[in-house]
Amino acid sequence: MAISNGASGNLANILQKFADPLYTRAIFLAEPTYFLACPIMEDNGFRGKLRGVPEGGPEHGGLDLEFLRQRLQETEAEAVRMAAESGRPDAPILKTGPSYPKVFKYIIYVVPTFANPSGKTMADKTRRELVRMAREFDALIISDDVYDYLSWPAEEPTGDGGGTTMALPAPPPPPSRLVDIDRGMDGYDEDWGNTLSNGSFSKIIGPGIRVGWADCAPSLAFQLGEVVFTRGSSSSGGGPAHLSSTFVDKMIRSGELDTHIRTVLIPTYRRRYRVLMESIAELLIPLGVQAESSLPEREGSTALAGGFFVYLRLPDDVPHARTVASVALREQGLRIAFGHLFVVAGDQGSIARAEGPGGIARCFRLCWAWHEEEELREGVQRLADALASIKERLLRGEVIREEAIGVR
Repeated sequence: MAISNGASGNLANILQKFADPLYTRAIFLAEPTYFLACPIMEDNGFRGKLRGVPEGGPEHGGLDLEFLRQRLQETEAEAVRMAAESGRPDAPILKTGPSYPKVFKYIIYVVPTFANPSGKTMADKTRRELVRMAREFDALIISDDVYDYLSWPAEEPTGDGGGTTMALPAPPPPPSRLVDIDRGMDGYDEDWGNTLSNGSFSKIIGPGIRVGWADCAPSLAFQLGEVVFTRGSSSSGGGPAHLSSTFVDKMIRSGELDTHIRTVLIPTYRRRYRVLMESIAELLIPLGVQAESSLPEREGSTALAGGFFVYLRLPDDVPHARTVASVALREQGLRIAFGHLFVVAGDQGSIARAEGPGGIARCFRLCWAWHEEEELREGVQRLADALASIKERLLRGEVIREEAIGVR
């Protein structure tokens, strides 16, 4: 275990320590992806080496592993060929010597539980197969496990009414973390492993806390601590988030953090989730919008909702979500996160898949974690008004004008 300055900062630390832009062949990201992960990776020298892997439909369990295996095989064959032609050893180039005892050939980035943006949860079988694949190809799976503690039954208990103030009983646990699956499988690398669970207190205490943790194999944790605490800028400036870390320590030791999650966060988010989903059903579903499936099939277990997001798909008779977002911002003062934001930067295949049949260009993400219930209802109403206006104008043969609103 290693303490970090939050999941985003730790992602940069991991890449700094365990990936070499001249040796690490590629970074594969579940698609749609958390859009701010891409610039972190590009800042670490991986511009042009980011590759999207579709989450796929229900039959894929949250990640299209056949697609990933094919891309890994192709990328590995090309890397071996280029090394042979150049006569250069197929070994790390920039990250060498005792300061870098382990550099991975591949990085795989996923948010396996209540993913950002899709809200999907990766099935247990898919998790196990992904770990096996990471071992086979010398890949490090970085899993952002930031929503695991924020879950509740997807269906409301009869007569509960959403739970305005009461604390919920503990819900069924989410699927096992990838790092736990790695440890529990035969052949586990006791020193390095192939998985790293990237956690953050920002989602369970407050966004400004900027403290997180990495759960991984001992040598991986030790070397990561070298980046975070003792080398370079950290030697001069000290460890991350001194003051905030002491607050977190007190909250954990006293039990207040568990109490806060159980009695404040989960009831609040559960109530907002219910209001948002009811508003979507009342105002958007009649306009042809569909809620993307975000709950895995878990035999013998209660289906869980959780995280921060719901992912919606537009009907075929309206433009891409980027156009709808532009109209909503211009005419309704409403900002929504549209599908093009979640493609993998620099991967033309990711863009083509997004804009193809069934692609994420027709999807958008809504968040229930930030706004109060009445604001959520109002936001969905504004979105419905914008969508209805677009449909009416298209029927009249008008051209819908799209303005740039922040897509890369």
